[in-house]
Parts: sequence; C-alpha cells; structure tokens
Amino acid sequence: MRIKIINLFLTVIILLIAISTKAQTCSGSLGDPVILQTFGAGPNPGPSLPASTTNMAYTANSCPNDGYYTIVNAANLNPNNCHTTWQTVTHDHTGDPNGYMMLVNASYAPSIFFTQQANGLCPNTTYEFSAYILNLITLEASGSTVIEPNITFSITGSDGTVLATYNTGIIPPTEGPEWNKYGTYFTTTANVTDVTVTMTNNAPGGNGNDLILDDIAFRACGPVVQTGFGSLTSTATQNMCEGTSADYKLTASVGAGYVSPFLQWQENYNNTGWVNLPGKTSTTVDIPFNNAAPGTYQFRLSVGEGQNEASPTCNVSSEPLTVIVHNEPKVVAAISSNTTICAGESTQLTASGGLYYQWTPSTGLDHDDTPNPVATPTQTTTYNVRVSNDGCFDDTKSVVVTVNSNPTADAGKDKVIFKGQSVKLNGTETGDDITSVYWSPATALDNPFSLTPIASPTTDIIYTLHVASKNCGTVTSSVNVKVYTQITVPNTFSPNGDGVNDYWDIGGLITFSQSLTTVFTRDGQQVFKSTGYAKPWDGTYNGTQVPAGTYYYIIDLKNGQPPLAGWVLVVR
Repeated sequence: MRIKIINLFLTVIILLIAISTKAQTCSGSLGDPVILQTFGAGPNPGPSLPASTTNMAYTANSCPNDGYYTIVNAANLNPNNCHTTWQTVTHDHTGDPNGYMMLVNASYAPSIFFTQQANGLCPNTTYEFSAYILNLITLEASGSTVIEPNITFSITGSDGTVLATYNTGIIPPTEGPEWNKYGTYFTTTANVTDVTVTMTNNAPGGNGNDLILDDIAFRACGPVVQTGFGSLTSTATQNMCEGTSADYKLTASVGAGYVSPFLQWQENYNNTGWVNLPGKTSTTVDIPFNNAAPGTYQFRLSVGEGQNEASPTCNVSSEPLTVIVHNEPKVVAAISSNTTICAGESTQLTASGGLYYQWTPSTGLDHDDTPNPVATPTQTTTYNVRVSNDGCFDDTKSVVVTVNSNPTADAGKDKVIFKGQSVKLNGTETGDDITSVYWSPATALDNPFSLTPIASPTTDIIYTLHVASKNCGTVTSSVNVKVYTQITVPNTFSPNGDGVNDYWDIGGLITFSQSLTTVFTRDGQQVFKSTGYAKPWDGTYNGTQVPAGTYYYIIDLKNGQPPLAGWVLVVR
C-alpha cells in the first residue's frame, strides 16, 4: 500500500510539472506550415529518415530496442505484438490508421534524436515550432522506477545564434494513448532566415522512455485573427442549393502585434488550394454567390506585416469559414394514390424520391418525418409531403385519405298491435355510400326495402333492419312486434309489492292507443282512469292504496264497438 501511495504521489507531481511546462506554443493565429513532417503513410515498415535527421539507428522491426527508431503505422502497435507496457495505438495524430509515425526507443545515454532544418524564413518574424508526442508507457506500468520522456527543443540560426530553447519536462503517462502538442516559438533576426531545430532526449533509455513523434511543423505566429459571417460569433457552416443566389458578408478582427499589417481575404474551392481574392483587403467584405455552382467554398483572412505581403510563409490566417453549395439531383417525389378507409381504420402512406420527408398536417399520423407513415384520420384529410435532399430542390405531393363514416341501423322501438291491426316500422340509418336497406323477414311487410314499411303480422314477430355500405360493411338492428289476438282482462290482482301479479295487466289493450279505461268503487267513485293503458293500474288512488275488495271497470276501445264492462278483485 505504501508503494502504491508513493507511485500515486509521483504521478501527480509528474502531471503538475507537465501542465506547467508544455504550454509554450503560439497563443495567436498561425500561418500555413512552412515545413510539415508527417512521415507519410503506407504499409509497415516505413522508410528510414535521412542521416541528417537523426543519429539513432533505424530498424524495420516495429518494436525497436533501446537506441533504435522505426517508421511505423498503427497496425502493429499493440501490447500483443510489442512490449506489454506499451499503449495500444490505433492511429497517428491525425486519425489515419495507416499514417506513419516515428517510434523512438531512447538511447541509454541522453542524446539528440531528431534534427529538422527550415530554410527561407522571413526575418524579424515570429514562428512556432511544434510536435505531437505520445508517451508509449501505460499509466498502469509507470512508477518511480520507470523513465518517462523528457525533451528539450533548441532553435539555432544559421549564424549559430540560439533563438529559443524549451524543455517539455517529464511527459506523463496517460490512461489511454494521448497525443499532446509540445513546442516553442521564436523570432528570427534581421539577417537569419534559415534555422535548425534539434530535439534532445534528456532522460536515459532502459526501463521506459519510449515515445512516438508525429506532425512536426514550422508555422508563422501572429496576432489573433477572428472572422465570422456578419459577426465574429457566427462561424457555423452555411448551406446553399445549386443554382441559387446569396450574398455573405464576412467580417474580421485582428489583434495587436503587427506594426503595419496588411489584410488579404483568400478562397479555397474544393480543397484545391488557397488563392487571394482581388480587392478583398478590408476587415469586412461581401462574397456574392450568383447561380451558385456546387462545391465547398472556404474563406479566410491572411494577415502579415506590410513588408511581407508577398511572402506567404510570413503570414498568419484565421480559421476558415465554409459555404457548401449542395448539388443533389432534383427531387421527383412519388406518392401513394388516394385511398378510402372506414372510420377507425388505418392506412399506410408511401412517398419516395429523396432523403428527407415532412408530412403536413401531422394529425392522425404515427410519424410525420418518415417516407411511410401510418395514417388514422378521423375525417377526410389531404396530406401533403415535402421531399428533399438537404433542403435543396424540394418537391411536394399530396394524397387524399377519404374517411367514410361507418353505417348505423336503428329499427326503432318495439311495437304492440291487436290482431288485424297494422303498424309502421320506424327504421333509420346513417353512413356513407349506403348500397342497400332491407328488412327480414319480409313477412307481412308492404315494402321490405323501405326504412318505414307497414307491418301487418298476425302473430308475434321480430323484424331485422339490414343497412349495407359500399366499403364499410353491413350492420343490423331489430324490432319486436307483439300481436295480441284479443283483449284479456284479468279479474284479480294483488298489488302487495311481492313482485307477483302486482298490476292489473290487461293483455292487448296497449294496441288501442285511444282506448279509455275507468275503474269505480261499489259506490261509483272513480279510482283509476287511463287513455291507451300505457301504464297498468297498480291498485292505488292518488298515491294511496285502495282497500282490498271488488271494483268495477268500463273499457271503451274507441273502435265503434260496445264498451267492455266487468269487475276486478283487489287482493291484499
């Protein structure tokens, strides 16, 4: 445990030293690389470097021993193929898995392991020298006995003048393979345009001190140059469609640092190289696009001291602003044909011809941004779909989903007639595209295909109304016609609330809607009166139960026949 704590303490110290020493790179804007050593790309192993570049011995082995280097891509850089204490590296600094890197297994004695010359620099100009370095030793394998890389950069003019010296300090191990930028900046003198940079490994080889180099560069370093579309905060890529027109206002800000700066806007079309835009030499310029041709257009501001206007290696540039003119082929949308559904049903809409889809309205759709949404509208709806490729050359199509209401059938209320009578059936229907209406059975109906036929049955019967639609099926409803053969007058009932024979239920009387029924006491007092007999007598008078006994009735059917008369016994 004590050893682990000591190792953790040492790791923290290493990290603090690294943080305090690795930030001596340009804090302003940079120019294009005067020299950029990427080591190339290809299969393993890569070619050796010129003898003037390094005094280390080259090996084709992707796992060099102490004092050797190799040029290698990431294919063999994993602990299974090399040292178990190394990181698993999957790509070079720029992310290319086939990109070469310089892998260094340090010499036992501290020594210069890389030399780079830069010729034709501008006098009195500040440059940044930088390199990306990856410590190969894993964090788990590091500790107090493991040697970590420690590198000194030295910049010397052609006259022997030391222009800059910088020490990285200990380059700490990391949890995973991590590229970090190290470097320094220097200013050339009036008579020095050629410089030599050396990289010295200050730590000895042996247990550790294994590293990878990539992307070693010289760039001019100048003031901060910011640009934007209309404002410095608007830097997002702008998009256009082929054949359209637009006008972009580019604006820029140049920080302090140059005595007499010159400004020059540049364009890079489809990554073919930066060229000056004639007359575009102010902080704000207009860039018109008329009938725009497809491609990727990048714009930047190049800035330098006035005397170096014709020397690109002396200038610095802003980050590029990008305008993309899309050339997707014109969208020709295809869509499903108009369709009809029944209420509550669904149908799938289909569209094709583009990359992006937007349906309106979205009501009734499970999705409004897919080519094949499912539609369940509650009413007839016209759906429009906009089909596009990145917003260019849109096409719009429409489809109508007709929603038919489902058929309904209502045969009406049950009917009661006396044998020999007739009654009208009161059928009703609703729905779209009704194709047929009929009653079954057709027995004793004057017209079974009418919603309101006249029924003259001689016995009880159930009539069923059928309503059929073109697309939404058939529904039915039934009505019961009760046929009484005669008026049946009970002579006794017991209205005592036991649920049995509680009412004086005169069979068939309801069929005579105009009939008049009257009940009297022995003394002639009227205790009940009803027209049509829709509600049978319950043995009460004005809400009070009448006494048990014999009562007398007169029933006038109002049909021209003599009234019926008799007696009824109320039993309690």
